[in-house]
Amino acid sequence: MADELSGPHGDAEGAEESYEQIAHHAAPVEPGGEADFGAVEPEPDTGTAAPERSGTAFSMRERERKREREGDEEFEYHTGTVRPSEAPDAIEFIDVHKSFGRNHVLRGLNMGLPEDKISMIIGPSGTGKSVCIKHIVGLLYPDEGDVLVHGTSIPSLADADLFEIRKKFGVLFQDGALFGSLNLWDNVAFPLRQHTEKGDEEIAEIVNRRMSEVGLGGEGSKMPNQLSGGMRKRAGFARALVLDPEIVLFDEPDSGLDPVRTALLCELIKEIHAENGGCYVVITHDIMSARRVAEHISVLWKGRIVESGPAEDLFASENPFVRQFLSGESAGPLGME
Repeated sequence: MADELSGPHGDAEGAEESYEQIAHHAAPVEPGGEADFGAVEPEPDTGTAAPERSGTAFSMRERERKREREGDEEFEYHTGTVRPSEAPDAIEFIDVHKSFGRNHVLRGLNMGLPEDKISMIIGPSGTGKSVCIKHIVGLLYPDEGDVLVHGTSIPSLADADLFEIRKKFGVLFQDGALFGSLNLWDNVAFPLRQHTEKGDEEIAEIVNRRMSEVGLGGEGSKMPNQLSGGMRKRAGFARALVLDPEIVLFDEPDSGLDPVRTALLCELIKEIHAENGGCYVVITHDIMSARRVAEHISVLWKGRIVESGPAEDLFASENPFVRQFLSGESAGPLGME
């Protein structure tokens, strides 16, 4: 049967070519039977060869053009505009792709996060913001592309080198991620005991100083279940700072906080950054937090950057998606999908 359906160029190509020809056939003389495929009245011989047309090549070109049109429409607002920053990039994503099963989350992500700035990665829920943080610290590796931290390729590092470079990072997770069996003081001291050989007196000086900076001085004996949501966030922030990190990552620090405590946490982030410097990366979809804190903004949607650059430039952007998202308007390219 396969031989009967094979075309002059092989099975797959011949099958498509046969269908292309069938479309131009006259009505069959007898329904059913192989004679139908040859029921075409022969054209008179004019002595000139008819132009050759490959149905396979034609259909492939059509499919390619369709994919290009669909891609152009899907990423219509992704200009990829990168407005220059005053500082070099501390973190770079280079053509990063990441899928989970059939869910293609990062789809050729190119993004730079500058040194000594508070950068925000903002975008709709489920667009890959938290996945970016996991790539930065090496909890996830890209399927394609590269992630650089101060010029070092994170996916290329051996385990021992990755463990060492993680000391550059402080991470504030969404809920603070405190150990429930340790009191607040021991939670904040944990990274120092785990990753350094400092003595008890030096550890105590660092922990007390960081706890005072976040407004938790004198609260060290409390257990995590005795703390409010805002206190847990501040405790997590203090713990993220004890190793004097060069890069601090915040995964939706405003999640679960009321507007007043969100504003206070934003002010705290600005104050600590002004004192310590470094690259701060904040993941959020809260526009008020972006207005309060951000010095650099990257707008992420559908796994790619729409636009990025200094915050004041992004808030003045004419891009329809950026304008809609940063103003919180209902009318625009972003819908409920």
